[in-house]
Amino acid sequence: MDDIVKAALRKWPNVPHCYGWLALDARGQWFMRDDRIQRAGPFPQVKGSRIDHPKLLEFIARNYDHDGAGCWFFQNGPQRVYVELEAAPWVWRLDASGAVDSVTSHTGISASVHSTWLDEHGRLFIDTERGLGIVHTQDMHLAARAVELGAWQPRLLPFADLPVRFGFVLRPQRSAPSSGPSIH
Repeated sequence: MDDIVKAALRKWPNVPHCYGWLALDARGQWFMRDDRIQRAGPFPQVKGSRIDHPKLLEFIARNYDHDGAGCWFFQNGPQRVYVELEAAPWVWRLDASGAVDSVTSHTGISASVHSTWLDEHGRLFIDTERGLGIVHTQDMHLAARAVELGAWQPRLLPFADLPVRFGFVLRPQRSAPSSGPSIH
């Protein structure tokens, strides 16, 4: 987490959390979801505005984390902005050289492959020491090679069971009035 974010948290410790305004799709793209977009429909059916600004993407990546309940968020200064997830908290990219023991996240963090999982839609997920993530669609040919070579042996698990098994929340919600109002 950035030092400036830590300082803002110390200075303003009671800023209400924000829900529904930021989302991560299955390709590692971030989306802003203002009031109008939220009223138009749920994520990912209605995505919102894709964030393309390189410095903002870097800032989000450095300050992306999760709480003890498995809800992922972006710490934006003193405000925690919870993230709606299309598939998983991480989107893993594979190494084109053929290495199958490590992956890199959509935020640029490396991780070691612990296990692989396949859902009923044919989507491949990888569990690492950082948590579960979906394999980016552009890297499925590399993943297929790892499976064909026997390096990965994906187990089947329905998508609905992934969040519980791997401890993450797809759609964080305000749990009690004491946690602060939703900012809209």
